[in-house]
Amino acid sequence: MSDRAGRWNWTHRDPDYLPPEIDTTKPSIARVYDAFLGGKDNFAVDRAVATEGMRHFPDRGEGARNNRAMLFRGVKYMAAQGIDQFLDIGSGLPTMDNTHSVAQRIDPAAKVVYVDNDPIVLAHARAILQTDKRTRVITADMREPEVILGHPEVDGFLDFSRPIGLLLVAVVHHLADEEDPDGLVDTYKARLAPGSYMQLTHFCSCAPEMRELEAVLLQMLGTGRARDMPEIVRFFDGLELIEPGVVHVPEWRPEKPVSYPLDLGGVCVAGGVGRKP
Repeated sequence: MSDRAGRWNWTHRDPDYLPPEIDTTKPSIARVYDAFLGGKDNFAVDRAVATEGMRHFPDRGEGARNNRAMLFRGVKYMAAQGIDQFLDIGSGLPTMDNTHSVAQRIDPAAKVVYVDNDPIVLAHARAILQTDKRTRVITADMREPEVILGHPEVDGFLDFSRPIGLLLVAVVHHLADEEDPDGLVDTYKARLAPGSYMQLTHFCSCAPEMRELEAVLLQMLGTGRARDMPEIVRFFDGLELIEPGVVHVPEWRPEKPVSYPLDLGGVCVAGGVGRKP
């Protein structure tokens, strides 16, 4: 067994051991999101960010849960259209259900690659997925599309000559304007074959409280920006939007009646799914 493989078997050997790549003194996006969802794979520094965020934005994590629910609906929709391979960038920590679980319930042969820049995601995901040969996970940053798209666990596993489901769920809002989020999203879209889909969700500035949450995230996490609806819609340029278009996430093809008016947790994230013609 290689040294690399050994380092990532820590979850089986000793639950109290953490590999040196994981810094528990600094908050991580993946672990803060896990804390918002009420998960257990986070540390005190991550819970502090989530607690402060919910103090200024008292939705009790409902926005995160709504976002997660739309992820599942989007994956189910794409799988129902025949998509059998998915690239989930900024996937976060495995939680109560995952992209591969949803896709493989519809098509057991579906392939999924998870990408996140937090090494703890790799550790947890590999522990969970050690017997799943159709799902891979890599550590990489979405700001480096050439690294992700050229990675052998991506390019050598997914077939980019065929349609792919690209997931950019709650990740693009962690890019600052000067990091050219539109250009980065365009780079990923350009690699997709015709017939591919992209699902994207993003913090929406529709509620004034979002500016308070944004300030907390920028101060404590260094990242996290709300953008308005037209800015979010622009990420789908060149794609055919699937009905109902870019909307608040509870409104995207809901599986149960939506209660109006939407509460704070309902308006804080917007998104949609687009198909590449």
